[in-house]
Order: sequence, then structure tokens, then C-alpha cells
Amino acid sequence: MVYAPRSARHGALLVGTFAVLGLLTACGNSNTHHSTPAVISSGTAAPATDGTQSPVSATSAPTAATSGSTGTASSPAPRGSASQGGGPTTAPAASSRCHTSELRASVGRNDPGAGQENFPVVFTNQSARTCTVHGFPGAAFVTASGGQLGPDPKRESGSPVTITLKPGQSAWAGLTFSNPGISGAKTATPAALLVTPPDERDSLKVAWAGGAVPVGGNSSSVFLSVLAPGSAP
Repeated sequence: MVYAPRSARHGALLVGTFAVLGLLTACGNSNTHHSTPAVISSGTAAPATDGTQSPVSATSAPTAATSGSTGTASSPAPRGSASQGGGPTTAPAASSRCHTSELRASVGRNDPGAGQENFPVVFTNQSARTCTVHGFPGAAFVTASGGQLGPDPKRESGSPVTITLKPGQSAWAGLTFSNPGISGAKTATPAALLVTPPDERDSLKVAWAGGAVPVGGNSSSVFLSVLAPGSAP
């Protein structure tokens, strides 16, 4: 047996230790797999490391097909926005109703018949614009001081229609009551007739030249018909 000094034996032991550690490290590297994580940018989907594909994020989903592909999708133009063929797509504005200040009122000639007195109440558009009337007017007989004579007229049966009045055009409603000399109703002679266009609060005052009207008693009711185009039946 060859004697080796203590320092030589210690060096050999260190060399052997390092050799064993080197073998263990090599074996560990051969059995361990390190993967570099995929970097995902904003709005982009990257494939998963296990071979499956991750879902597409909402920000990366296409909003329309590319040019030249089949099944091209296009979104409809919003209502009121400009279309591809021209200007804004808006519904045509409808004519608004006639206001009291835009109308002139008159009472036409009496057309009596079968014991009835029949007067046309006429509204004429005196404004510079086109407007509409629809339905029944209001009316009341009044004294010179403005006091009302008799009850408000009643409405006759009829179907209201919208009447378009260009400047200068008219619409009329029939004012009808039984002849007081025949009916025996209590009478009075009004100074004026107040008439109110449909859906308005302000009235127009028309001088009354039709003589006595029923204001009470038997058969004293006064009737108004729905508005019709023109100025007379």
C-alpha cells in the first residue's frame, strides 16, 4: 500500500465530490423541461402551451368581414343618420294644427229647412303657412257685455277628419237649432257668437245677425257638427 499524504487525500476527495455533483446536475437537466411563457399583447389571443387554443377576447373579435370575402356583414345606418346614398334619413314633418291667431271666423247665410235654422260657421286660414283642423269647434251666444246666453251647443254625431288648410282655405261646421217660433222655446237675441277652433282655448268673436235664438225651454238645444272642408254645405 502506497502512503499518500493527508493533503493529497483531501484533494482527491474534493475532485470526486465535484464529479458526482456534475453527474447529478447533468441528469437533472436531461429530465426537466423549461418552457418560455407566451407573451399576450392587448386584444390578441396566443395559443396555450398544452396544444389547445385559448378563447378569442372580445376586443380581438372582428366587427365585419374583410373586403373580398364571402358573407360580408354590414351594419344598417342608424335612423336619422346619413345613409350611403345621401343626406339624413328623417321622417317628413307633419303640418301642425291651426291656432286661433291664424284663423278668421265668420257665420254664413242661414239655410232653413223642415223647421230648422242652419248656419255655417266658417274658419279661414289667414296665416302664411299650411296648418290643420280636426274635430268639433266650440261656440256660445253672448250679449254685448259678454254674458253667455243659453247652454253650450251640443255635438251632432259625426266622424272627425283632419283637414289641411293652405293659406286662404276654409273649413266649416254647421250650427243648427229648431225655429223658436215653431218650438215655443224661450228666446234671446245675441250680440255675437264666440267660436273656438278645435284644441284651442282662445275664441274668435263674430257679430251675430241671425236674429233670435233658443236659450231655454222646449227644444232649445243648439247643435254643432264636425268640421268639413270648404265654406258651406
